[in-house]
Amino acid sequence: MAAQRKTSRYVVPIAVAGIAAATIGLVPALAASGDPDLPEITAQQLIEKIAASDTQTLSGTFKISTDLGLPAFDGLLGGLAGGGSGEGSADPSAQLTKLVSGTHTLKIAADGPERQKLTLLDGKEQYSLVHNGDEVWAYDSASNQVFHEKGAEEAGRAPEKELPASPKALADEVLKAAGDTTSITVGGTANVAGRDAYRLVIAPKQQGSTVEAVTIAVDAATGTPLKFTLDSTSGGKPVVDAGFTKVDFARPAASEFDFTVPKGAEVTEGDQLEKDHAGKAPEDLEKALGDFGLGGAGQNGPEVVGEGWTAIATFDTGEAAPKTEDAPKEARGFLDALGDEVSGKFGSGTVFKTKIVNALMTDDGKVYVGAVTPQALVDAANAAQ
Repeated sequence: MAAQRKTSRYVVPIAVAGIAAATIGLVPALAASGDPDLPEITAQQLIEKIAASDTQTLSGTFKISTDLGLPAFDGLLGGLAGGGSGEGSADPSAQLTKLVSGTHTLKIAADGPERQKLTLLDGKEQYSLVHNGDEVWAYDSASNQVFHEKGAEEAGRAPEKELPASPKALADEVLKAAGDTTSITVGGTANVAGRDAYRLVIAPKQQGSTVEAVTIAVDAATGTPLKFTLDSTSGGKPVVDAGFTKVDFARPAASEFDFTVPKGAEVTEGDQLEKDHAGKAPEDLEKALGDFGLGGAGQNGPEVVGEGWTAIATFDTGEAAPKTEDAPKEARGFLDALGDEVSGKFGSGTVFKTKIVNALMTDDGKVYVGAVTPQALVDAANAAQ
């Protein structure tokens, strides 16, 4: 069990990368003739088409652009965690945090659930992550470092779960779950990486959400989603815009998933990395958050108020909130750039803002978090009085 927990944190990014390759795509290639003319389809039929897709193999190139409206925080997470695995490491848990900001180009290949490869291209340097059977290999060309993990197949295997028996049943469940809070429509067509696609648009009906819409471009031939875009009500660039600029559904060559340790590279085994970090990063991070009054959430909540897109998680830290100057030094500038002072019936506090998720921390230690506007958080805090 311990081995499963240990390896899963490295296999999950690979699994996510494989799923992403099969389910999302980037800014569509612009077709000279405009959007494709496809037969009309309902939202339920399009959901059924997605559910029926059995895409297992593909390869291609995609880009991912993320704009959370955050100040630069390179190195922040590593600093809070004690600097255990940052730049110059092939550890996937450190390298893949780069994808949470900026624009990145990746190459990806997938051959079912047991073989995936992701290569992050960053200028002249690159970072490769390979899952092949029960092994994970990762290589950072900038530092000539290699990470290796055995036993990955078992750790990365998702638990079984019951699903509706047919695509139509799954579509019915999705539409039922959306309920009165969500609009699901077909928003025309698009050409994504040279393929004809339908656009499935999912949007809140409720006021107060920071989500404008989620748009998924679905391959008209295979039912494979090809583009994922998350837009915020604040406008500007999408919060997430990720997907293929080129895609091929043929099975990649088996050799694509082979890995040979480069000459002179230093190899770190997952077992050793786990030992080196044991008792360090998690405790250091927990202490850093605790010092800033964020360590008590698990003891006193959270509770959820509201529903659907405007649901807000709330908990009580159990102690007065400290000021930003009391935060770990790695986080002070970051928090200053995010925070706005607010007040109401609840008293006063600080709203920490992004383009999607906002959090209100009151001066008496209560916290309200959700994909809602700052005013919605203030209203929830006032209503709790």
